[in-house]
Amino acid sequence: MGDLTRPKGDQAAKARQKKFALLRRLEVPEDGLPGSLSLSYRRCGKSYCHCAEGEGHPQWQLTYMERGKKRVEAIPADWVEEVRERVDRARSFREGVGEVFLANAELLGLEKKQRGKKKPNKRT
Repeated sequence: MGDLTRPKGDQAAKARQKKFALLRRLEVPEDGLPGSLSLSYRRCGKSYCHCAEGEGHPQWQLTYMERGKKRVEAIPADWVEEVRERVDRARSFREGVGEVFLANAELLGLEKKQRGKKKPNKRT
């Protein structure tokens, strides 16, 4: 890894152990879905429908970002539990990856501190 070396000591060893334990547990969910699942209520626009005066028709939606644009997919009611599980699996994966990156940042900080403690080389 270029000029960086591995930081030494108990704190660094614990951070590396945590990082590698996280990496062993991480599996990319092949059916994971991005975004969030939500329930909203919409009016159909028909004057004779109950929704004209009530709270509207329930509609489940998966909302996510694609290339910087917000996308919304209507989800049939009988798909909701499966879609929710797929969104949750993807969220857990993203959180796990984030924890690995935080461990890398901790290790980088330890390396920086340890390098700062070394005495500069004197040229003779």
